[in-house]
Amino acid sequence: MKRLGTLIPLIILGLMLGAIGPVSADGIIIPPPNPIGNPEWLTIEYHRVNVTIENQIATTRVDQLFVNEGNAVAEGTYIFPLPVGAVVSDFVMWVDGEPVEARILERDEARQIYDDIVRQMRDPALLEYVGTNMVQANVFPIPPGEERRIELEYSQVLPVEQGMVHYVYPLNTERFSARPLEEVVISVEVESNEPVSTIYSDTHDIAVAREDERHFRVGYEAYDVLPENDFSLRYSLSREYIDVNLLSYRESASEPGFFLLIVTPPVEVEEAQVVPRDIILVLDQSGSMYGEKWEQALGAARYVLENLNPEDRFNIITFSTGWRVYSTELQPPSQARDAIDWIYGLEAVGGTDINGALLEALGMVDRERPTVILFLTDGLPTEGETDISRILENIREAAPSNVRIFTFGVGNDVDTVLLDSLVREHRGSSAYVREGERIDDEVSSLYSRISAPVLSDVEIDFGDIRAEDFYPTEPLPDLFAGSQMILVGRYRDGGTTTITLRGTVNGEEQVFTYPELTFRENAGGEPFIPRLW
Repeated sequence: MKRLGTLIPLIILGLMLGAIGPVSADGIIIPPPNPIGNPEWLTIEYHRVNVTIENQIATTRVDQLFVNEGNAVAEGTYIFPLPVGAVVSDFVMWVDGEPVEARILERDEARQIYDDIVRQMRDPALLEYVGTNMVQANVFPIPPGEERRIELEYSQVLPVEQGMVHYVYPLNTERFSARPLEEVVISVEVESNEPVSTIYSDTHDIAVAREDERHFRVGYEAYDVLPENDFSLRYSLSREYIDVNLLSYRESASEPGFFLLIVTPPVEVEEAQVVPRDIILVLDQSGSMYGEKWEQALGAARYVLENLNPEDRFNIITFSTGWRVYSTELQPPSQARDAIDWIYGLEAVGGTDINGALLEALGMVDRERPTVILFLTDGLPTEGETDISRILENIREAAPSNVRIFTFGVGNDVDTVLLDSLVREHRGSSAYVREGERIDDEVSSLYSRISAPVLSDVEIDFGDIRAEDFYPTEPLPDLFAGSQMILVGRYRDGGTTTITLRGTVNGEEQVFTYPELTFRENAGGEPFIPRLW
């Protein structure tokens, strides 16, 4: 979802593409070509945000009031960039006291709108939001002295990374707003199943009120401001076991229901419980990586090598027209310094032989130890085997069951089909960064998440409940300390059941049971779950 290749449906009402001039606030109002009035006359009287977070399910309600303070009619297009994975449940614009509802366009039509914005390059700043969901609506002509109120509600699942829950509200409008916002108010209320320890914002001065260790409220207010950053809130959870949370929804008792299952392992595990692994870094050294991207790739590799666990082993493959191998055998962490010196002596030049490099990495795998392949590339296969289906088949045939593949795509020319297919088939995950974004930050973040595996070869038994149509599909990803697995799906008849979680640690089977979990039998529940599914 962070890339151009796989946009999910956008929630859109109308479109007025024109020369992008001054625009007003987040949501943003873009004037049409040759606007009737001066768009700077549009003022945001208030921008109010109310957020409730219940066990990582965040519901955000936005209320904005636009006022035309000029002496001529004003109009334009309202745009609101949604966080990745957010699902809109309500969008209303008020005209003369009457609500005007939105409609939903299909994926292809929404993608065409994004393509038009990018192709016409109306304003490069808008490219920041390409690749995310977007709400878009025609703003009916606003006569002088009149106002338009917009209300928006959306829900999202907040992932846990390194034991931290992270909520972000898109408030960065400095480059868009023609005039300061008269009032900005953000209120967040949190209810957590687990005790909450640290609460902080790395972007704004907030006030925190704690009711107890599982409930707290956060407030932020500002007046006559041009926000410079998105609003970010983080809080940490404390767990000592693998926790399971279940939410479900049914439209009616006669129809199948939808469920959301969140599996969260501990934030930390004892060193004796950390599974020794082999780490193989596969780095794109082709000419297109030359310069900043190659320097960042080196920094990412250095981070991984400097953070190996004592019993881990590693190797490095760099590839371009051909490939180079640091060592013919997997090496202990004591050789990490020498390996860092080796990669820093290389330059980015040549083509892109993805197939050959990955097959070389798989040829190094010790079938008796868990193995992680970290694969970083910025382009398409141009050397050796270039047919995507054949590359996938070659990897499928060569990869033992103990291999996990994690991929990083850099820039806008990455073959997302190839990378997404690799991680789906080999129980990893993919990440993407655009031009100018930091590769090393993304790699270090993911490696921190997977540095302490808790459970491999994960299977879930729903007991008496017939569950189906899962995402992610099987095989399920491994569990790592400080991270989590989010599973959505459908179920037939509801009721109370025992969910059993199975997996392996160091080759030994582990079983966890969670009794008396209830799938709704009657209509009701969390209505965002079917939209998320």
